[in-house]
Amino acid sequence: MYSFDLAGAFAQLMQNKIFIITVSVWIIGQGIKMIINILRGKRFNFRWFIGTGGMPSSHAAGVAALATSCGLEYGFDSGMFALAAVFAMVTMFDAQGVRRQSGQQAEVMNKVLDDMYWNKQVGVERVKEFVGHTPVQVFVGSVLGFSLAVLFY
Repeated sequence: MYSFDLAGAFAQLMQNKIFIITVSVWIIGQGIKMIINILRGKRFNFRWFIGTGGMPSSHAAGVAALATSCGLEYGFDSGMFALAAVFAMVTMFDAQGVRRQSGQQAEVMNKVLDDMYWNKQVGVERVKEFVGHTPVQVFVGSVLGFSLAVLFY
């Protein structure tokens, strides 16, 4: 019978170069985003570190690092790279496409809610607007992810 060794699994995970690079690049992307927001807003908000949206796209950075690391480890002609590259493309398309559009819809909805609130018709919470990324944010994130993956590898 198979028994699961949590400590052994964690030790193996910490030796997984691709995992470490991908998570590190995502954290660096989120850190850069937080620094940019601190410089712009002159204040600190921890939600900037764990939130979505903004410059650069840490989603794009992470998946670009994942695909690049897989290519460097297994070869750019491998099935592993193909899987990671397609995953990266879908994630980046979603980050700047569907998620961005839902953020734009939230912005319009908040204007409607503000109008309703000030006219004393209804009181509701605002909807989160910063959901997706612009194509530039995705591009910068993907270049960051690729570059750091090559550097860390």
